Amino acid sequence: MEKGESSNKITVAIDGHSSCGKSTLAKELAKKLSYIYIDSGAMYRGVALYCMRHDWVSTEHLDKKTIIEHLNEVNLEFRFDEKLGKPALYLNSEYVEIFIRSMEVSNVVSPIATIKEVRTKLVEEQRKMASKGGVVMDGRDIGSVVFPNAELKIFLTASPEIRAKRRFEELKATEPNVNLEEILANLLERDHIDSTREESPLITTEDAWILDNSSLTKNEQLSLVLNKIREI
Repeated sequence: MEKGESSNKITVAIDGHSSCGKSTLAKELAKKLSYIYIDSGAMYRGVALYCMRHDWVSTEHLDKKTIIEHLNEVNLEFRFDEKLGKPALYLNSEYVEIFIRSMEVSNVVSPIATIKEVRTKLVEEQRKMASKGGVVMDGRDIGSVVFPNAELKIFLTASPEIRAKRRFEELKATEPNVNLEEILANLLERDHIDSTREESPLITTEDAWILDNSSLTKNEQLSLVLNKIREI
């Protein structure tokens, strides 16, 4: 579907486990359709970075009470980055796109995402960002909580080993000491936390289209989803 092919803009909600390629697919769709792209995962990472910097969270502890008390100090916004060719996250007016993608943040973001008050704050902000329609958004609870009435819900999946390898390839340029085993262990732990947390767990809704991209190229995946959107 090229720009101008249809004036009927829909909401596309993409959910799935870590490192399934949700953000990559969402960005490509948004560009192809001239839609708004909202990276919900980056927003949770932004909160995690802020808490980590204040020593309210680590792999050993989570100061939930203090985090909740200081949530109003966290201001997140996306600004288009010419070099990246996509929106980048700013935390309290600071460019943090590089920092939020680190393994250090990856190791603490899931516990942060289990906090009800954090999720409530970010869902409200996400809905405001998407209020004008024509949106593609990815995360863990987009189809189930943020946009339950989305015209297209996609649950993206791939094997843990494939996901770990993709994440390794992504990180090795900036974090040369990272290893594949560590990444796989982190993904499996995050899968468990995301699927079993009390607040907005990662689930496959009954009306979601399950897409396993373990053996698909990015172009093959994009083509399948665009065809699905044409059907709608």
